[in-house]
Amino acid sequence: MKPLRLIPANDTFRALSSCIEMLDGKLALFITEPEFNGLMPEVHGLPEQVDDDVSLIVESSGSTGTPKRIELSAAALRASAEASAKYLGGQGQWLLALPTKFIAGINVLIRSVIADTQPIMLNAQLPFTAEAFFRAASLMTEPKRFTSLVPAQLARLLEAVRSDSCSLALLKRFDAILLGGQMPDQKVISELRELGVKIVVSYGMTETAGGCVYDGVPLDGVSVNIRDSRIAIAGKTLANGLGDEFLTSDLGEIVDGRLNVLGRADRVLISGGHKISLEMVEQRASEIAGVIAVAAAAIKTSWGESVCLVYEGSPEVDFAELAKLSLAAKPQRVIRVSSLPRLPSGKPDLKAIAKLLSE
Repeated sequence: MKPLRLIPANDTFRALSSCIEMLDGKLALFITEPEFNGLMPEVHGLPEQVDDDVSLIVESSGSTGTPKRIELSAAALRASAEASAKYLGGQGQWLLALPTKFIAGINVLIRSVIADTQPIMLNAQLPFTAEAFFRAASLMTEPKRFTSLVPAQLARLLEAVRSDSCSLALLKRFDAILLGGQMPDQKVISELRELGVKIVVSYGMTETAGGCVYDGVPLDGVSVNIRDSRIAIAGKTLANGLGDEFLTSDLGEIVDGRLNVLGRADRVLISGGHKISLEMVEQRASEIAGVIAVAAAAIKTSWGESVCLVYEGSPEVDFAELAKLSLAAKPQRVIRVSSLPRLPSGKPDLKAIAKLLSE
């Protein structure tokens, strides 16, 4: 047995030093909600000590359901870091722009420890801004540079580089910008890639110690299969207790040897006998002129279910063209908001969005 150390999400320096002890097998970590006014948040149901094969406990974001705590071993975390470095062409310096409470954020610190490089860390107590990101990026000194972002952050960086060549130069110095957390905006990715920015779309989750498929290609030591239309993952990066293969809640297909993620199985609605992925609707809706960010939800109708949208953007946006995707994709209700509800991880808060649509 070994002690479980609790560290608030806004104490990134202590989290970094604790990652060293964690990888050495001296303790296990759990990152709590941020400390407020010097007081640790209340955390229930965690033991003071854990089994030796537990090194990190991560609470999933709970965007569509009840959060759960997932246990990861040091071996899984090391396997993830080493496979990522192999794909990216070697170890390097990382910029932390995500909360350490989530796997993508804490992985930045773990990979920095393994690479023996000093990470550059944004102030975890302030909202993400392009200005703060580029200020931090200018402090990076190692030859190889990496960061991990979610689509909403990448979209803000794109807005900045459109009018600032210095910001674009800083972004192009990254050897890879890992993008994960939710379905990516292909428009944003395409525009940045045309500008010479190196973006790697990652797929994975806490149960796989973070991204384990880069640009559709499984990392070294990871295998991907399709079981009854759902993505199944095997390999050394799996969380404790999952066995030899983890059947995800995501739909997918393998085309020309690459994984194509189609969306979550629990985000498929049926209308008039037709099935439609809400994530596919979101992706197409995000490509419509005037849309900044968008999330889809389903409401019950006499035909089964209908699509509804909540979006940021111009009041003149016309979503009628979504019917070209499928008649079931045409939204029956649209709400425009000044800011899309989001979780601390940057993902859309689907519970809050559903509540908006039910009012």
